[in-house]
Amino acid sequence: MNNYIHSESRFHFTLILSNVDENTELLEDRLFEAGCDDALINFRNGAVYLDFDRKASSIEEAVINAIKNIENLPLGIRIIGIGPDDYVSESEIAKRLQLKRQIISLWVKGKRRAKTRFPTPVMKLSERSPLWRWYEVLLWLYQQNQIRDQRMIEVAKFIENLNAVLQERDQEIKRYREKILQKLK
Repeated sequence: MNNYIHSESRFHFTLILSNVDENTELLEDRLFEAGCDDALINFRNGAVYLDFDRKASSIEEAVINAIKNIENLPLGIRIIGIGPDDYVSESEIAKRLQLKRQIISLWVKGKRRAKTRFPTPVMKLSERSPLWRWYEVLLWLYQQNQIRDQRMIEVAKFIENLNAVLQERDQEIKRYREKILQKLK
């Protein structure tokens, strides 16, 4: 008797493609044949991206398989990023959590009951709408018992790190970063 239970979940994510555009011949057909029948192709401002709704046992399995399906096509496509974005504004936090923006604002200002301070923003610090790392926001929410699903944290951590890895595949970027790292030692 097989006691192993395989549980699949649905994962929603966006892959950003390079080396293709809306004029790439047979793009939709090739993507479908490659196993991306669970993705919607989008063209906007010169960018091509795929919105996935994929069944898999983990986010890693869903995304890695999608990337391999796409990059193994004979079209020379490269995946250069994955969404949802790593960085979020107060409005985006509210949208993702399906809460009112005012609640998020109170958390940020420390005016709403919390065990620890809200994470500090990491970008656009002097602007009206600073940005936070989504992963850090989710960790904070978990510590405050505002979310209970640790999988949300794992997904955010995976996406943040995968975006870094996708950039590192560009050898010029990798060499440049290594040079900077050497100077910091």
